[in-house]
Amino acid sequence: MSTTEQPAVTAQQPWSHANVGQTTAGEQEMKPRSETTAEELMREIGSVLRMSEAEAAQLGDLPDDPDDDQTMIINMGPQHPSTHGVLRLMLELQGETVLRCKPIIGYLHTGMEKTGEQLTFMQGGTNVTRMDYLSPFNNELAFSMATEKLLGIDGDIPERAVWMRMLLSELNRMSSHLLFLATNGMDLGAVSMMIYGWREREEVLRFFQKVTGLRMNHNFIRPGGLAADLPPGWRDDVLRLLDLIPERLEEYDILMTGQPIWRERLQGVGVITPDEAIALGANGPILRSTGVPWDLRRDMPYLKYDEVDFDVIVGTYGDAYDRYAIRLNEVRESMKIVRQILDRMPQGDYRIQDKKVTPPPRARIDESMEALIHHFKIFTEGFKVPEGEVYVGIESPRGEIGCYIASDGSPTPYRMHMRAPSFANIQCLPHMLRGGLVADAVAIISSTDPVLGDVDR
Repeated sequence: MSTTEQPAVTAQQPWSHANVGQTTAGEQEMKPRSETTAEELMREIGSVLRMSEAEAAQLGDLPDDPDDDQTMIINMGPQHPSTHGVLRLMLELQGETVLRCKPIIGYLHTGMEKTGEQLTFMQGGTNVTRMDYLSPFNNELAFSMATEKLLGIDGDIPERAVWMRMLLSELNRMSSHLLFLATNGMDLGAVSMMIYGWREREEVLRFFQKVTGLRMNHNFIRPGGLAADLPPGWRDDVLRLLDLIPERLEEYDILMTGQPIWRERLQGVGVITPDEAIALGANGPILRSTGVPWDLRRDMPYLKYDEVDFDVIVGTYGDAYDRYAIRLNEVRESMKIVRQILDRMPQGDYRIQDKKVTPPPRARIDESMEALIHHFKIFTEGFKVPEGEVYVGIESPRGEIGCYIASDGSPTPYRMHMRAPSFANIQCLPHMLRGGLVADAVAIISSTDPVLGDVDR
């Protein structure tokens, strides 16, 4: 359309702009989104349903058009059992086919990042460990490593503390993936798998309880090292786990991996391409399922991961089956890493001997007034961290979990932000669901393994 054919732009229209006449679509293209009607929004294309609840409600008032393709918008969640918490999806359906989807989050938001700015660096671990509550050690590790980098002590952490951190991180990866296998089975009707997955995870949690005193939310990995050394008999406990779980994984393979019904439910379902996954910031098993071999433990090694041998498991098709198979086999790779850690665990301190960062040993508090005062001050006032900003990312069971901290030199962070893998991964849902059946939505949501505490911080 030539410029002369464009409709006249009047001064009364608030969205008027001198450039309107130069666009190919004229007024419609330059119209603010706030003035777009619900009918126009329904004609949009793409995987994401960009429509508010109020705009969706307006559609109910419109008369039916027999010549128009009829679609409907339904809610899934936030109390739906397959959403693994309080995730809500607005689905636009044509028959049983999902056309577009809009994930709605925030139901579990408690302002934990903002709360972290009121807590000292000493207290921060109690806060971040509750974000991804299925992977608490990894949250604590990212926070502690970021704090240590600001303090300039990241190269001084004792060897034993580093290997202990790796041991707990890998066991945590195993417990998290075992829970995924349980819930994934439950979502698809394999109720026996739910029981078996919970059973094996419980064995790992018992070890965590013996080491830290808690099954979850440990606050055990702290700036400067760890809260305590490993208890007597820890090696036998870990060896028992390493002997117990491989047989159970073989049973999982029989129960699910080669099962025709299981394959039919997952293969070719919820496909995402490598380009889509990278563009959406997805990582962890979701990105690796598309064939991209990206794992921070190998590509940007931290702790002692560059000194252990393990494989990065990748998929081929980017579907729900690949994501299931990757997590199952990552349990095996974690066990391989844990065996190497057992062989290489050195003796020595489990935390840095720096009175400005770490508290005195518990036994000395009963003997020394100085130690008692030191203990009191470090837990009530914390320690000051030099000015600066830092970002540290590690590979959690769900992908890259990162901690950004800006410090103004006080004992509390000026700003803290966690790069949550579940938040990025959940953005893939509209692209995975598009064109699929609504009955497969449960399998697709389950395959992303979201933790809503990680999404709503």
